[in-house]
Amino acid sequence: MCGIVGYVGPREAAPILLEGLKRLEYRGYDSAGIATLANGRFTVSRSPGKLSNLVAKLNGSANGGGTTGIGHTRWATHGRPTEANAHPHRDCTGKVVVIHNGILENFAERKAALLAAGHTFSSETDTEVFAHEVEASYRGDLFEAVRHAASVLRGAYAVVVSSSDEPGVLVTARSGPPIVLGLGEGENFVASDPVALVPWTRDVIFLEDGDIARVDTRGVRIVDAAGKGLERPRHRILWDAVAAEKGGYRHFMAKEIHEQPTAIAETLGGKVSLGTGEILLADPLLSPERVKDFDRVLLLACGTSWHSALIGKFLIEGMARIPVEVDYGSEFRYRRPVVSERTLTIGISQSGETADTVAALSEARRAGAPIGAIVNVPGSQIARMADAVFPTHAGPEIGVASTKAFTTQLACRPPRAARSRRSRSPRSWPRDTSTRPTSSSSGADRTIRRRSRAR
Repeated sequence: MCGIVGYVGPREAAPILLEGLKRLEYRGYDSAGIATLANGRFTVSRSPGKLSNLVAKLNGSANGGGTTGIGHTRWATHGRPTEANAHPHRDCTGKVVVIHNGILENFAERKAALLAAGHTFSSETDTEVFAHEVEASYRGDLFEAVRHAASVLRGAYAVVVSSSDEPGVLVTARSGPPIVLGLGEGENFVASDPVALVPWTRDVIFLEDGDIARVDTRGVRIVDAAGKGLERPRHRILWDAVAAEKGGYRHFMAKEIHEQPTAIAETLGGKVSLGTGEILLADPLLSPERVKDFDRVLLLACGTSWHSALIGKFLIEGMARIPVEVDYGSEFRYRRPVVSERTLTIGISQSGETADTVAALSEARRAGAPIGAIVNVPGSQIARMADAVFPTHAGPEIGVASTKAFTTQLACRPPRAARSRRSRSPRSWPRDTSTRPTSSSSGADRTIRRRSRAR
């Protein structure tokens, strides 16, 4: 996982890139770097370690003063966390610079072919191969060169490419990891996460797998892998830049722990009647008429979201009395799961872009299952592919250890509406009372409960 950011516009690029990388540093601490274009030449600055090392190296320098640039913060995969392996990477001529998030699976064979053709490499990374592929196929059109490079390289990648032969232009391609385009007035942005863009714009476009986009000051052009033009919808980011600041806390982890009550309140706002406790979900997917036809619920997730799904299983089965299965997205996609139109399948993801969960939901969709999504980014890929979306409204979560994203996922359990299939009150307990304290509880049990309340 790496963080990428790009800018084209009238302003000095370096401060914008560094601010964007600051907001993306949670995506990688191994190294950081930026490249800016001015007077027909790139100035590239890179440093191993945290972003602060790069900032110290620049020491207030404008990094060439260019108004076009790209930046990267790295979590090392191919190659050690050294300055030579830090992004951006260049081609043999120094005219092409590339940043990349992901893994190129066939980089070794392509590197061997490029070496045989006379190319010279300066790093151990797979990313540098992309720069040389662009160089090899460049015929005066950076967009077409990137499209060709994307066609010969396999794997997971989100790349941003710039060329000194085409100043004021960025070309980005996606196959797996997320890419979001930020739309401004006379300036445009590229990033791996909207959190990097909110200081300058809230209007964004999320690219889909296989999309390639040309970005300049006038706008964006998007095509698919075959070169066919596409129109992707705009989305409005509802939280602002202040939500991503530390707000007086020493670090984001402490801030996000304390934000949990507010995040839960915003997640439940409008979904729960304060008078009756009734769950208010207007989505047709969870109407009483539709829910009664489901014979089970399948929760698909990875990482932290998978753990929230495990708790969700306990709660949904207890309240709705419908079987719930929890599966890792990364395992579900590689077998032949038993799924049908009677299986309510819900993908859970903080970013809404988790590649394994996306692939698992696609597999469930092919089997005819209705799809729900619990995500923190309403315009994300999982949200776009779902029949019903249940946003968590946690806002940006910068800390590596999940806090408010996890708790809001628990609060946003859409199958609670399924309680209607047993005509039970939203506040009622399941009939199985074996887990509740009874009048025969021991004195020790009562003491433990009193101490718990005291805490």
